[in-house]
Amino acid sequence: MRTSHLLMAVALLAVAGCADANQSNTGGSVQGEMVECSYPPDGEPAKAVDPPSTTASNTGEVTATVHLTAGDVTITMDRAQAPCNINSFVSLAQQGYFDNTECHRLTDFGIFVLQCGDPTATGTGGPGYTIVDEVTRDLTYPAGTVAMAKRPSPNTAGSQFFLVYADTDLPPEYTVLGTMDQAGTDVVGGIAAQGVDGFDKTSPIAEAKITSVTLG
Repeated sequence: MRTSHLLMAVALLAVAGCADANQSNTGGSVQGEMVECSYPPDGEPAKAVDPPSTTASNTGEVTATVHLTAGDVTITMDRAQAPCNINSFVSLAQQGYFDNTECHRLTDFGIFVLQCGDPTATGTGGPGYTIVDEVTRDLTYPAGTVAMAKRPSPNTAGSQFFLVYADTDLPPEYTVLGTMDQAGTDVVGGIAAQGVDGFDKTSPIAEAKITSVTLG
C-alpha cells in the first residue's frame, strides 16, 4: 500500500528527528547549463502520464499559473534552485495531469498549507515515479512558498505540492519549487479562511479545484 504524502505535525516531527542537519542536495549531475535527473518508477500513476525527460535546464525562470475555482495563483520558479523537480512539474502541467483535480488537504494549525497535485484526492496518488529532494540546510517556508510534498523517507516526492498561505515552520526537507504572487497567496488564504471540513478533518470546506495549469 502506498503511504500517504503527509504534511501532518506528527509525521514531520518523526522525519525531523531522523534528518541529517548537514544534508544538502541540489539535484542530479550538472552538465553545463543542463542537469541529468533520475525519476525512478514508483507504482502506477494516478492519471496516465509519461515521465519527464531526464535532462533538465538549470537556468532561467518558469512561470506557471494554477487556475483554481477560487482564483488564479501565479508561481515563479527558479530552475537553478530545483531543476529536476521543476522539470517534472512543467512536464505534468503540459500533459494536463493537474487539470480538474482537487486540492485535498488543508492545514490551519501550526502548519498553514493547501496541498494539491493528487488526482485521486486521497493523499496517496502520484505520477508513477519519484523525484530526488533538492534541498539545502537554510530552506524556510514563509507565506507564498510553493514546495513539494513527499512521504516521510527522503527522495519520495512525486506530483503533490503545497501552497503556504502563512509563515510555516518546517524542517528543510521539502523541495521549494518557487513563490506565489501576493494575489495568489490571498486566494489560498481565502480558501483557508473558510476552514477545514469537520467530518474528515483534512479537506477544505471551500471548493479548491484546479481547473488547469498554464505555463508562461
